[in-house]
Parts: sequence; C-alpha cells; structure tokens
Amino acid sequence: MPDPTGFRVNPSILAADFVNMQAELARIDGADFVHVDVMDNHFVPNLTFGPQMVGRIQETSPIPLDVHLMIDAPERWAPEYAELGAASVTFHLEAAAEPVALARRLREIGARAGVAVKPSTPVDGLYDVLDEFDQILVMTVEPGFGGQSFMPDTMPKLRALSDEARRRGSAVWLQVDGGISASTIAQAAEAGADTFVAGSAVFGSDDPDAAIRSLRATASRAHRH
Repeated sequence: MPDPTGFRVNPSILAADFVNMQAELARIDGADFVHVDVMDNHFVPNLTFGPQMVGRIQETSPIPLDVHLMIDAPERWAPEYAELGAASVTFHLEAAAEPVALARRLREIGARAGVAVKPSTPVDGLYDVLDEFDQILVMTVEPGFGGQSFMPDTMPKLRALSDEARRRGSAVWLQVDGGISASTIAQAAEAGADTFVAGSAVFGSDDPDAAIRSLRATASRAHRH
C-alpha cells in the first residue's frame, strides 16, 4: 500500500512491458500513482499513448493515474484526460497559452492539476500562482525519452521552488521526473521534491514493490525537513 509519510513514488509505465500491461500494473501495487507519459511527436520528438489507451489503462489499473502531457495545445486535450478519470493531469508550461485557466478547468472536472517545466525553463513566474496548481513537475531530463541521465543542474530551480512554497505556506507537491534512481533520489529529495517518477529503477527490479519502498525510504531520510 502507498506510504503515509508524504513521499510518493510514481512508476513510469514507459519502462513497463506494454504487451503485458495489466500484469505490470499488478507488480507495482505499492505505488502511489502510475505515471503515464503522453507524447504527441510535436511538443517532443516521440509518440506514445493517446486518450483511447490511457482510458483503457484507467479502466484496468488498481492504482490512480498520474498523466503527464508532453503535447501541444493542452487546453484542447488535457480536459479529456481528466474526464477519463485520471487522478492527476500535468501539462507543460511551455505549451499552455493560459496555464492558470487550464488548471482551474482540470480541478473543476475533478483531477489534480499539475504544471511541468523543462530543465531550461525558469520557474519564478509560477511563484505568485503556486496555489493554482496541485503539483509542479520539474523535469530532471529533457522530456521525450526514457532512460536519460539525471541532470543535477536542475536542483537549484527545485530548491528555489521549495523555498518559495514554504515561504507562502503552499501545499503544492513538487515532483521530479527523469533519471530518478537509488543513486539520484536523495539529491532531489534534499532539494525539496516529495513526489518521484521512476521508470527502470522500479520496473527493472526483480521486486518492484521492494524498489518502491527503498526509494521512499531514501527520499524520507534526505528530504528537507
């Protein structure tokens, strides 16, 4: 079962066996969310799932979905994923014309609203609107492909977000995605992350649930208290 300490591990199904998706989901029943990367081959140079596939995963998954939209025109498409029943829908700040309005729409439908930023995107523009979002995703790799190496130079941005959230008393979750493993999760947790997307570190393990527990424990020890 998910851990009550407030540190979330969301395995990315990009690292799963797509042919045996239901069995793969059963291997991670201790996860907090299932991270689903939606790519459109425009915003990022890769193509993954669309609404039909995500809807099917939603129907069969015992774990709530954390959908990450790496797509153009999120105002057009993001509400559909919330309507499918995804627990959380995150869109990219770089792609959104009106991010606050979109976040409000997602919340109206019933999903948690998240906004993501690429490694080079500044976050200071989000400070005054932190509470419009339930989650801010700081990409720790360039979006579009799994298996990339963690980028430690994104940590100052994450730390600044964490400091500002604390200063304002915001309850926003700070998520990281990209290269998160047993050897990198402590860096992200120490910088203020509390929600961690991990792909091969979980699905590549012989015991995915043990890997999830270990990642959570490492994050808990390192997190800024």
